[in-house]
Amino acid sequence: MSKVINAKDLISKRYGQQGSKERETFTNTALSNYFGQILRDRRKKLKMSQKELAQIVGKKRPYISRVENGEDVRISNLLLLSNALDLKLELSEISQEI
Repeated sequence: MSKVINAKDLISKRYGQQGSKERETFTNTALSNYFGQILRDRRKKLKMSQKELAQIVGKKRPYISRVENGEDVRISNLLLLSNALDLKLELSEISQEI
């Protein structure tokens, strides 16, 4: 019989315990990729090119690509892009980290 693996335990084993530098890096990377995917999906749903979005927000197309790939997500730019894509950005307390 196979052993059931808890996702939290697996993440802790691979990326360190909550509060560790390794876990913080993993969490930040995961969230950046998550936000980038949401922005990419919304842009595509609106049938908008990266170049068009970049023009709307006053950035260059490679920047939009970096954000969508989870490489350069700053709060100020996340707000700017969210507004341009008619997305609601909501902050709330989370009970558990990834």
